[in-house]
Amino acid sequence: MPMSFSISQLVLISAAYLLTLFGVAWVSERGVIPRWIIRHPMTYILSLGVYASAWAFYGTVGLAYQYGYGFLASYLGVSGAFLLAPVLLYPILKITRTYQLSSLADLFAFRFRSTWAGALTTLFMLIGVLPLLALQIQAVADSIGILTREAMQARVAVGYCALMILFSILFGARHIATREKHEGLVFAIAFESVVKLVALGAIGLYALYSVFNGPGDLEHWLVQNQVALNSLHTPLQEGPWRTLLLVFFASAIVMPHMYHMTFTENLNPRAMISASWGVPLFLLLMSLPIPLILWAGLKTGVNISPEYFTLGLGLAVNSEALAMIAFVGGLSASSGLIIVTTLALSGMVLNHVVLPMYQPPAEGNIYRWLKWTRRALICAIILAAYGFYALLKSEQDLASLGIVAFVATLQFLPGVLSVLYWPTANRRGFIAGLLAGIVVWSLGMLLPLLGNYDGVFVPVLNIIYILDDDSWHLAAIASLAANVLVFTLVSVFTDASEEEKSAAEACAVDNVRRPQRRELVALSPQEFAAQLAKPLGAKTAQREVEQALRDLHLPFDEGRPYALRRLRDRIEANLSGLMGPSVAQDIVETFLAYKSESEGYVTEDIHFIESRLEDYHSRLTGLAAELDALRRYHRQTLQELPMGVCSLAKDQEILMWNKAMEELTEIPAQRVVGSRLTTLGEPWRSLLDSFIEMPDQHLHKQRLTTDGQSRWLNLHKAAIDEPLAPGNSGLVLLVEDLTETQHLEDKLIHSERLASIGRLAAGVAHEIGNPITGIACLAQNLREEREDDGELTEISQQILEQTKRVTRIVHSLMSFAHSGSHQQADEPVCLAQVAQDAIGLLSLNRESIEVRFFNLCDPDHWADGDPQRLAQVLINLLSNARDASPGGSSIRVKTEAGEHTVDLIVEDEGSGIPKAIIDRLFEPFFTTKDPGKGTGLGLALVYSIVEEHYGQITIDSPVDTATQRGTRIRVTLPRHVEATSIAT
Repeated sequence: MPMSFSISQLVLISAAYLLTLFGVAWVSERGVIPRWIIRHPMTYILSLGVYASAWAFYGTVGLAYQYGYGFLASYLGVSGAFLLAPVLLYPILKITRTYQLSSLADLFAFRFRSTWAGALTTLFMLIGVLPLLALQIQAVADSIGILTREAMQARVAVGYCALMILFSILFGARHIATREKHEGLVFAIAFESVVKLVALGAIGLYALYSVFNGPGDLEHWLVQNQVALNSLHTPLQEGPWRTLLLVFFASAIVMPHMYHMTFTENLNPRAMISASWGVPLFLLLMSLPIPLILWAGLKTGVNISPEYFTLGLGLAVNSEALAMIAFVGGLSASSGLIIVTTLALSGMVLNHVVLPMYQPPAEGNIYRWLKWTRRALICAIILAAYGFYALLKSEQDLASLGIVAFVATLQFLPGVLSVLYWPTANRRGFIAGLLAGIVVWSLGMLLPLLGNYDGVFVPVLNIIYILDDDSWHLAAIASLAANVLVFTLVSVFTDASEEEKSAAEACAVDNVRRPQRRELVALSPQEFAAQLAKPLGAKTAQREVEQALRDLHLPFDEGRPYALRRLRDRIEANLSGLMGPSVAQDIVETFLAYKSESEGYVTEDIHFIESRLEDYHSRLTGLAAELDALRRYHRQTLQELPMGVCSLAKDQEILMWNKAMEELTEIPAQRVVGSRLTTLGEPWRSLLDSFIEMPDQHLHKQRLTTDGQSRWLNLHKAAIDEPLAPGNSGLVLLVEDLTETQHLEDKLIHSERLASIGRLAAGVAHEIGNPITGIACLAQNLREEREDDGELTEISQQILEQTKRVTRIVHSLMSFAHSGSHQQADEPVCLAQVAQDAIGLLSLNRESIEVRFFNLCDPDHWADGDPQRLAQVLINLLSNARDASPGGSSIRVKTEAGEHTVDLIVEDEGSGIPKAIIDRLFEPFFTTKDPGKGTGLGLALVYSIVEEHYGQITIDSPVDTATQRGTRIRVTLPRHVEATSIAT
């Protein structure tokens, strides 16, 4: 008794499988399955197995029956496209990811900057794919009819379409606003590819080892049945297999389900490399069982169409399990294609047919409106496929339906190739060529399919075209030839618009140029959101701007023109993924427009060019690689140049800000490159602005005060043409920091001044010394001769005292004058002992202010030097500290030791020293004391002695910033090595 199944049993199995498929998608989206598995290249390869629909599962056996080994063209064509992935698929992937182009219609609308290009692509794609969708419905309905042996295909088709509507919505129309990749869909389609492969492989193995009892028995059967073997070879030599190869080559790119899974749902761009060999391997495994199933069907005498030998083999051998495996495999192949294709087509219709005609109100929730509209379109597309199936009444075989659909989509191949490799192609040529190809296809293939005509008569050419298994390829070649011819002629004899040329550069394979540097009307992300609120609503606009800022890692207070241009492009790309490139372009150009007055100044965006060159660095070869290496070398030279370099465009946009400029201004390049010069903080903005306005090309020793510190700068400028924009003259500014040089010059001048004053002091001291000696002798003689005259003796004593005072001053002058040539003693000096001696000498002066001296020096701290000269230093410092201190205050002397130096520190609690005069304290004859109370030579002498000891002296005043009182003088001297080791 022949085996059969009940309809309820098959419906239950179908629903269970689809629920399992949805469950796989659901758990993957919830993170149950590790992300590395979902994003693994093997998952991507298996998801591309969506190509193997019911056409491949059932129809290829019928194709093999008709065309022999020519059926392999359906696998070899797609394999060829993926083997050419580096020059064909990867460039398209890069464009779609960069500009968020989610469909073929998006790609054409973006490239040709035409709403009509996107709309016609959508309409013709929808018409062309209906036979393929109808094929899936017919395959499932027929398979259930074969298994149940009941003629209920119409009811089965309706129920199956209802299930497909439900699951298509669940798979792809649940989330619209996120625009994230559908990881669940990718993993589910990969799962169904495994199901198809296992099912087909199991049937093939059953045919080989159960029907034929192994390869040996198969070979024996083929020898006895030469007709079956010859039927596989003959069509390959005579049939239209070359046309099949071209048709299926194109299907890898232009079929909506293949485009969607290859480009739109690509989770990992690097997986394309693995797909270039993985997809051909998968299709090879899918093709191996086909001849085995065909031969097994012929041997067992399956009494149904060869297209359903895959299913009928189980019935012929009375194996319920084998029949169920075939049914589930066919259901898997059919459902996967319907789900992905309807998702892709619904997005195309929404973006290119619905939205251009009707814009959702900004007051409502645009995301919700888009979601429900897309759900309605999914229903409409599946119902249209059912209507097409019902119109055909199951009178066409699967192979014919598939070929009609594949030839229809072949008309989009010239457009795809022009996107990548024909920059001068334009929208008029594309639309005209597409119309010509579709008209020929409609007359040669669609009308005979729908009307069941035997042939079509062409009166002008007096040709009768008969649509049958041997002549369909003539219609395919004719339609493609008409398409290419019209496309080429119209594009050659018409001009492309500027927008098309810009888009062509963006899509070109070797593109490194596109955006132009122009000024926007909106000058901040907040203004972007305010402008976009008009068409999108406030919440949606805010959400889109924030999403674009996150994508670019930009702050919400960004104001650089370059960053705002990038933000505008990103918003357009994001809206393109949401609403299609035509609508997105209209919104962005209308509400985020460029300033009209900047039309006269338009140049290439050098920042974008730099970023693209960085992206292409690893792929450049030959002369291009050498030129890029030279560019990098020159740029690195400018970046590392120990002189500030700032490059300005004609509109004063900053194009370069090297490392020296960063260190000099303490402004990072990332914050200013791409912004206007006017956004710089003070005092740099005023300095550079004023220098740019000056007619001079150089500005020497310009003093600049920043953070209370003075800098001396040399500035230079030169006019230079902007890159890629001859005639637009920008500026290069060089800023040279002379601060250290200026300080050295000041020290040199100070030393020269001291030397000249020293020479003057020596001469003055010599000239004063002789008369003073004479006056002292006369006063002494007068005192001795008039000892009895008390008044005269007192006067003489006073004269002697004053001459002694003058002598001391002269000796100080002489010591200062000869300090540079003084031969000091170089011996260990205990600083604690020197401090104690100096404090003891100063304590003898009873007429001075009463202060407390504290010797806090460490006895273990020794220095190399002359103890007498160092004592003179300390006496001068302590004396000055006492004169500046109030009565009863304290003066501390202490030491601090380093590895090679020792610091002698004198600290008082006096009134402090104004910062304005600190630099002059060591000049000879400069004093802050009242006239007659100071000569101004004490600190100058101290400075000379410290320099003789190879030391340094620094002043810190005030010590207490709260009370603005106190002075700390630090004398750094060479530390005595032996004493250091002993102390240690």
